[in-house]
Amino acid sequence: MNKSLTIFVGFIHDFAAGFWAATVLTVYWLHRLQLSNPEISSSLRPLGIEFFYFGLASFVLVMLTGMGRTFTYIENYYGEDAEKMRRKMLAVKHILLFGIFGSGTYWQYTMAFK
Repeated sequence: MNKSLTIFVGFIHDFAAGFWAATVLTVYWLHRLQLSNPEISSSLRPLGIEFFYFGLASFVLVMLTGMGRTFTYIENYYGEDAEKMRRKMLAVKHILLFGIFGSGTYWQYTMAFK
């Protein structure tokens, strides 16, 4: 695969993950404002829902680019033993992060649509 495309896909993957985290914090912040200021709650609710959907889109982008990255690191770059360890650690990391993304997205949903 073209090295430039590999770097670009990795950048989009990391950027979308950071963007997702920012949407979680934004929805949380908007939710807190709604709870503390009921008079502006109806004005902020659509904004929270919009940021929820931005977060959902970035979650999908993280998943798609993550699948793309799977095919870019096939080579035995670090040596056979190090590659085995790296793959195990990547599997554990992705299981953990999938749980974090899933629970964070659900938390966003409960705050945006409450």
